[in-house]
Amino acid sequence: MTNFTNFADLASHIAASRGNDAQVETYEGAFLEHDEMAKMTIVDPAEKAEMPDPDQVRVAVEMMMATMFDVLRDTRMEEFASDLAWGFANSFHVVAKRIEGREDDAAKKLGDLARNYDPSESYAFELEDTQLLCQTLQGCREAMECMRDHAAEVYRVETGKPFSPVRGSRVSSALTASMVDARDYLASRARERREQFAPEGPVVAFSGGQVWEDVDLLWDGLDSIRARVPEMILATTAQAKGCDAVAHAWAASRGVKVIQFRLDKSQGNRAAFVRNDRILGLKPVEAVVCEGSGIQQNLAQKLRQAGVPLHIVRLAHQRIKQGA
Repeated sequence: MTNFTNFADLASHIAASRGNDAQVETYEGAFLEHDEMAKMTIVDPAEKAEMPDPDQVRVAVEMMMATMFDVLRDTRMEEFASDLAWGFANSFHVVAKRIEGREDDAAKKLGDLARNYDPSESYAFELEDTQLLCQTLQGCREAMECMRDHAAEVYRVETGKPFSPVRGSRVSSALTASMVDARDYLASRARERREQFAPEGPVVAFSGGQVWEDVDLLWDGLDSIRARVPEMILATTAQAKGCDAVAHAWAASRGVKVIQFRLDKSQGNRAAFVRNDRILGLKPVEAVVCEGSGIQQNLAQKLRQAGVPLHIVRLAHQRIKQGA
């Protein structure tokens, strides 16, 4: 057994043993240094600061996520491992969103400067400074999103469920499918923001009840649709359990993008029906509705009226009977 005296040696050993992993290429792409100088805030001066070593960061994320499952497995605390691991992955997401907010502010200032050209030396200095700030924050955000996506993939492998944040969208998806909140998606179409937030492709609508047992039945059906519509984007009603959870797990395993239509609680009792209308507004090319409540019946009726090819999956179709 090899003894390691520091984390760098351990990281190098693990990186060498898993060198062909697709994550290696992803980390190397995300942890690039575009400039030898870095600027983290508008007021602080630029300074020389290197990006972390991508292999060491990759190993640290994997160890942090996997160790929690390993330590708690086969103990009375095992059921809480997934909650803790979700929290780790979500912390990367939260920090990435904070960096993105700072990046957006810097980009807005850069745009204002570009629209108000000034030949003075002070203008040139401010423009260069702001460009460096944008570049530095972009690099940090991409690195943090890479770490988050890696943590999300470990979470998916260990739990069989895709990681989905409480708020906002997870869109970088270098390793797994992106899951875009419908509010982000619809707003991005109006603002023409980057393609990650407004994925282009044929939409397949999916909805079902919160009680479902036969996972293979739904996976087989979605695989069949994807064979016909390889560039499909899945639009779901974003429920955390039952049919939607099965569909999200399928999408994560297949690398299919997901648009999550959560309930808009400001709509009161109409929220679920408004959500159905918004899904229909995407003009889906095909749809799957699993037996559930009146909400699914309403969506199925609207899809039929719109002439969308529709697959109805009933509880009785399951090969695994409830309570068996």
